[in-house]
Formats: sequence, C-alpha cells, structure tokens
Amino acid sequence: MIQKYKLLDTTYFKHFHKPRKRVAYTVHNHSSKRQKEYLVTVITAVYNGEKFLKKSIESVMNQTLGFKNIEYILIDDCSTDRSKEILLDFERKHDNMIVVSLDCNSGTPGRPRNIGVELASSPYITFLDADDWLDPNGLQVLYDILEETGDPYAVGKTIKVDNRGTQVVGEHQSCKERRSVSPISIPHIFHHLGPTARMMRTSFIKEQQIQFPEMKFAEDKQFFIDILTSCKSISTTMKPIYYVNRLNETKKTRLTNQTNILQKTKYDLEIIGYILNRKFDIEIEKMIVNRIYEMDLTRRLFTTPHFQNTKFKLLYYYKYKQILKTTKKLSYDFTENFLQPIHKVIYELIREGRYSTVTKLLEWDKSEKVKEVVIKNQKPYLVTPFLEERFKYIPLPIYLTFKQHYFQGNKYILHFHVYGDSIHSITDVLIRDLKNAHNDYVLPVTIKENGEGLIEFKFDSLKDLPPSNYSIFVRYNDYMKMNIRQLIKNEIKHRYLNREFIFYHTVFSNVAIKIK
Repeated sequence: MIQKYKLLDTTYFKHFHKPRKRVAYTVHNHSSKRQKEYLVTVITAVYNGEKFLKKSIESVMNQTLGFKNIEYILIDDCSTDRSKEILLDFERKHDNMIVVSLDCNSGTPGRPRNIGVELASSPYITFLDADDWLDPNGLQVLYDILEETGDPYAVGKTIKVDNRGTQVVGEHQSCKERRSVSPISIPHIFHHLGPTARMMRTSFIKEQQIQFPEMKFAEDKQFFIDILTSCKSISTTMKPIYYVNRLNETKKTRLTNQTNILQKTKYDLEIIGYILNRKFDIEIEKMIVNRIYEMDLTRRLFTTPHFQNTKFKLLYYYKYKQILKTTKKLSYDFTENFLQPIHKVIYELIREGRYSTVTKLLEWDKSEKVKEVVIKNQKPYLVTPFLEERFKYIPLPIYLTFKQHYFQGNKYILHFHVYGDSIHSITDVLIRDLKNAHNDYVLPVTIKENGEGLIEFKFDSLKDLPPSNYSIFVRYNDYMKMNIRQLIKNEIKHRYLNREFIFYHTVFSNVAIKIK
C-alpha cells in the first residue's frame, strides 16, 4: 500500500521560525498486518547513505529489545544513490518498517525527522542517522530507564568511531548513573545537542509542540534546547548506546561537511536570536548562550582548517566583530563562564583589534605540545611567552604535577600535587585506552587539603584490560579530565601474572600506562 501525504509544518517555533510550504511525501507501507503496539520508534533520515545504511539498519534489527517491538521509520530525502532501493528491499521483508520518500530534497535533516515524529505511534522516540549504528543493548537500556522513572528523556553514552579508533563524545551526559534529576543540575548539559544516544517520550514531544527547525545546520541544537528546557527531570546512564560514524568514507556524504563555517555561523546566530526570544530564566539563558558563543562562535570559527590555511584571516576577524555586535543585547558578560580561559583572551584581543596577535596565539596553541605552567599563590597559570603581562598568564581551573611513583608489592603508588580552584571537585581517576573507549577503569583518589594527591593501582584490578596504551586522568566537576604532568622522564616496569605494566612519560609529558 502506498499512501500520499502533504505535511504542513504548523509548529509554533516559539516566535522565531516561519512555517514552510507544504511538503509532499509518499509512505510505502506494503502490509496491513503491522503490529498496533510498539515499544519504541526509531526515526532515520536518509540521504545518500548506501555505504553504511545496511549496517545501520541491522543494528536496529539486532536490538535486545526485540525488533518486533520496534517501529522503524526511514525517510529518504531524494537520495541519488541506491539508498531508496535498499530501504524498499528491507521494507518488503518487515512489517514494522515504514519507508517514506520525499518528493523533493529538503536539504535539512529537520524535515524528514519531523515527518518521522508525526508518523510515530509508539510511546518512545529515538533518532538514528543513516551512517551511524546502535549498541545491541542501547534501546533496551533507555526504554527500561524511562519505564522505571517516568521521565520524558533519557540519554546514554555516545562513542565516536574514526580511523584512529573510538572515543566518548559528550561525557557530561554519560559519566554518571542519574535518575530523575533536573537537566539544569548537570554541568554543561547544553554542550552536546546532537540527536545521538537519547530517547524521548512521544507524547511529551507532541504535547510541547517541539519540532526541528528546517535548517541545513544547527537544527538539532534548537530541538534539544527546547526538549531540555521543557523537561522537569531527565535520566542519564553510563552504558553505551550509540556509535557516531566519523570514518573517512563518510566525509563527502555528511551534510555538516557540506556547510561552510560562515554558513554555520549564520545558523548559530539564528539560534542565539531564538534563545533570546524565548525569555528563559537568566541562568538558563546564560548556560545556553555561553556555550554557543564559546564553542561554536569562537572555538570552531578559529580552529577550522580553512581559517588555519587561508591568507584572508581578516575576513574571519571581521565576521567575529559582527558576532560580538549581537552580544550587546545581553545584560551580562557572556564570557564569564567560558570553559577554556584562552577563549576569553581571544575574545579580548579581537575586541581590541589585535588580529595578528590572535593569529600568533592560535598557532602557538596548536603547535606547542608541552606548554609552560607557573604556580602563583597555589593557582596555576598557562604562560604565553609573547604576550604582555595582562594576557601573559592565563588561569587554569586545575593542574596536576607528578611527585614520585614506585611499586609496593602488587600495587603501583603514584604521588602528585593538585593546584587550582577545582581541587575540591575531584572525584576519581579514569584509566582509558587511547584507541578504544570501551576499555577503561575507574579508581578512587585521595586528595588532602594541602593539595597532596595519592593513587593506588592494584594490578589484580587491571589484569583484564587488553594490551594497549592507556591515559591516566584525574576527573573533576563530574566529567572533566586532567592528566598528571611529569616533566622528567622516569619510566618504571612491573610484571604481574605474565603481563608487563609500564608507567611511562608521554610526548605530552604526562604519566601513562602501557600494558603488554
């Protein structure tokens, strides 16, 4: 059965986005035997995803929740490769798969996702990009949490996969098992606003009239800002849910790579305008606005390869000056909660028109692997050797220095010293494989009032970790990480149960472990 629809986007985008024209699409639903009640709806927007589409679909089919309990809606946005053919082939074999095809390309993931939400019939919704995949237990984990808590939203661990290995993305939202907490209580909750590893109550989305703005970029930021600011409580889990595919083969098909940095800046400024029009509580507004101005409109603007390679850097600085004009509407200093103090220095220098100094600072920051740090009144400062006194010493939230290490029986003892304002927010130690985010281990840490720190590694607890190189991080503020700086090479080795543990000095002058 093929059904023809026209979807009118009538969502009230909180006084900001105008409704678009009617969007024609076709629903390919071959069977009238579809199960009436599903547990979860998975929504996938598809555009030229043939290379990884089969793997993505099979990750949904192999869920421990049971594929028969999943309503799977896949929306093809006029792909020019074999994507639609692949989708229809799967759809013919499975009653719970709905394939939708748009009559013309929308140019945004927002429109296909909105159609998916409109068609969803199950209690819960999650999103999966066509070149990504789910952990086999991912949907079961999030479903159980939402059933247990009654929360409208749950999020777990997102793991990025690229040609160098895997790493965790957005650790603030997966570093703890949290149940029914205010989203605003989670530090930096607005720092990762992609659609990955999260599940939402369908009735909540529809009752709140939340939709994706149909923009080429940043549509997910607005959607999840609306979600998080509408939720009274959410839950988080440390369990892996979602794998983001950033392998080299996806560079040409990812929509974000088809949007240049100046276009992205335009969309980010639209989001800023949207946030200000929402008239949030001032503290919530600060959390969101500071994140966009720092991470999107400062850091990303000046770390893009095009900026680094272009001879026309002045264009970027003039663009940033335009960005700063939009901050005049703010009643507060938007840089006061910048996560990285160097970004505030960049902002101050550009405000003063010192563009060549900023260029030099950015080049130095990128090229200098081991930067000098000085301690003043028990507080650490990054030293920029070419700047005058006012900017020469950039404050750091925390800094850890190696003192000594040795073996004691079948234990490794590491003494270090902590400097900085975040000393009392230190929680534990994380040992993580440099190339495989699945291989990690958490240890307790002891910190005295005078800043003396102690870690004890029992080899018996590390014996099951596979051979690899591991970073040693001290964690603070829930999820933030800092290495222990060891400026003098002092490598020691220990054998335990036919395995060798080497504690060594990295090229970045940090303490690390190699397990053989």
